[in-house]
Amino acid sequence: MQITGNITPESLMSLEAYSKWRKANKPAVMAHRKLRSVHLGEHMTLQFESETTIRYQIQEMLRIEKIFEEDGIQQEIDAYAALVPGGSNWTATVLLEYPDVSERKRELARLIGVEDRLFVEVEGQARVYAIADEDMDRENDEKTSAVHFARFELTPVMCAAVKAGAAVKVGCDHTNYPAHVTLADDTLASLASDLK
Repeated sequence: MQITGNITPESLMSLEAYSKWRKANKPAVMAHRKLRSVHLGEHMTLQFESETTIRYQIQEMLRIEKIFEEDGIQQEIDAYAALVPGGSNWTATVLLEYPDVSERKRELARLIGVEDRLFVEVEGQARVYAIADEDMDRENDEKTSAVHFARFELTPVMCAAVKAGAAVKVGCDHTNYPAHVTLADDTLASLASDLK
């Protein structure tokens, strides 16, 4: 997985500076995050990440945990920076959302392997399946996790097609969760900006 060099300890704000910045900028970051959220069926959301969303996540973790020492800051960067898209891919946090505990337990057992059946399909091109959970395995023989991390690696031809306005479908072809959606124009425009 490609680690971005853009997020470094020096590029992050101090806790004090971030606290001031957050008050003025949180609504814009939340709007950006919402724009990049794709609902797939009733119970799955793909939150497509960007440097903005990951930088915000790291700053939030530092704020919440009151981390200001260099080692702790680097650990947070190491935990999240790999989710910044690298110019030829899209990355997403995948959430399986079942509010009812017993339903969640039952469905997560039925959805083992779901993270490997997620795909993006650029108009006129073959499906690209997710490379999931590169940091750690998030399922066992009994159930999958409610949270996964996915990377969709696009070919140069796909990147060019997206930038030229090709439609993109996001989907899942797991037997127990078949779903797909064509990305809205504004969401696709935001995702296209991740590509070189």
